Amino acid sequence: MRSTFFRLALLAVALSPIAFINGATAQAKDQPAAWKPIAIQLKAKTDAVFPLKKPYCPFSGKRNGIIRVAAQLSRLTGIKTASGTSSVTFKTNGSGTVLLAVVHGAEPKDKNARLLIENGLTITEMAPVDIYGVPCHKGWNTVATGPDTFVAGVVENTAAASKLNAQLPDGREWRAYLTDSLTDGKQLFEVLDAPADPVINQGMPGTETIQGGFEGGTCVKVGNKYHLFPTERAGEMGVPAYYDRVKTRIGHWESEDAIHWKRVGTIYQASGKYAIAEEDNPMNDRRAAIWSYNAVFNQKEDRWYGYYLTYTVDKNIAPNHSFGRIWCTKSQTKGMNGIGGPYDDGQLIMEPGLDSQPWEGRQGVASFYPFPVKDGWLGFYAGAYPFKTWADYPKNSGKGWYIGLAKAQSMDGPWTRLDTTVNPVKSMNPEFLENPLVYQLKNGAYIAIFDGGPDDNGHHFVNMFGYALSKDGLHWNEARYLPIQNKVKQWWNLMRTPLCLIPEGNNVYTVLYAAINNNRFHPIGMVRFKMHPEVLEELLKEK
Repeated sequence: MRSTFFRLALLAVALSPIAFINGATAQAKDQPAAWKPIAIQLKAKTDAVFPLKKPYCPFSGKRNGIIRVAAQLSRLTGIKTASGTSSVTFKTNGSGTVLLAVVHGAEPKDKNARLLIENGLTITEMAPVDIYGVPCHKGWNTVATGPDTFVAGVVENTAAASKLNAQLPDGREWRAYLTDSLTDGKQLFEVLDAPADPVINQGMPGTETIQGGFEGGTCVKVGNKYHLFPTERAGEMGVPAYYDRVKTRIGHWESEDAIHWKRVGTIYQASGKYAIAEEDNPMNDRRAAIWSYNAVFNQKEDRWYGYYLTYTVDKNIAPNHSFGRIWCTKSQTKGMNGIGGPYDDGQLIMEPGLDSQPWEGRQGVASFYPFPVKDGWLGFYAGAYPFKTWADYPKNSGKGWYIGLAKAQSMDGPWTRLDTTVNPVKSMNPEFLENPLVYQLKNGAYIAIFDGGPDDNGHHFVNMFGYALSKDGLHWNEARYLPIQNKVKQWWNLMRTPLCLIPEGNNVYTVLYAAINNNRFHPIGMVRFKMHPEVLEELLKEK
């Protein structure tokens, strides 16, 4: 199932992300015209309509979600029937063609069905889905479905004289995921509102010297003011996009409403210098790239701590970010209002060494976020491009983006990695989890919010940010993902990293997030959610 994933992922390393994205956009302009839908009225209250687009789940009682849709089907409305149902009855105001989505290897039950589009849909963990057409008349119609068949829409009589092949990829390249409100009906977070456009975008004041936009980091609220510490993919004027992720810096932005932002300073600036040796050599600049500044308030010390990541950067080895190190700095000004610093470089608290674990890979340690637990502190730290054994060090790395746990008696450390009976923590997601931020909720439980991974360049992940829950901070439930694009205007094509989960009162939360559109500059968006406490309690009972 994963062989194609790995081949495509390795190929993607050599591609410029902006060229790949723009190439995909150019190809989309040449897609065939969408077929014109006919409105339908359902008879059974247990049936429901849904837009035929990702990440909707067309089968009741399953978590398999739509990933790709042929251009001809892009305007259609499908029908989701109750579990165990073998047919669906609906009414139309004119004659046309019912489109049946049939998983490859199954056969449509209607003897009048004609194959129209091969490989017309991609659904997670399922073989390619073919589209058949069945004539329907004005008024009520009943069409046979089944466990591997659903109605993908009703259209005016299609002009297709012969079958087409949309050549969409095999859905078994993707894992099926839990998606709020779509897979099992459970919805912890309800989207309340979001701006129609990014809140920080290219051309806005403060972005003049940022070539590539933003990535991971954190946002906190002090009093009535929001403080954002994003990784700025600064790059260099006149240098192509590849350098944006090398010469980075940590910025400090402020806002009164999380929508209108003002840049107020730079916390750290990376050197952007490439390594002179492939191994983790002290002659390399180990602060060549700086990422993922996470601000956490230490109540005992009454000051802000900042945890951030530095990399060695190598031109010749994928990933070019290598041998991550975690630093902890402290605001020299005490109190909550010391959030703006000043900060020094801080102390090194985690790095590659004799206690490293092979799953941390060439990129680890790749982020760090601490949180208090009953007997001290735990902290999520990350790794990527794992080694199967230490004999593979330093070049022969695999694929995988993982997190593990470290422990300490206080935020000051020393921090000790938990052993490999715990690490990496795969209960949330066994393949991809990046930049988790952890918050303790009012009922004492923990929630982690994180990047769910891009569905791009051969990386076949969810393309949504996700969350997971824990009662004790050590044992974590399976991740769930938030399809905010179903409720707000989608300005991005690749969703990346959430930067906060800020409580606003009355179970309302603010999330800032970094995402990628079709441009070199990666903007920051904002969305507000309402949490449903009764769903929280239900989810915490799950194992």
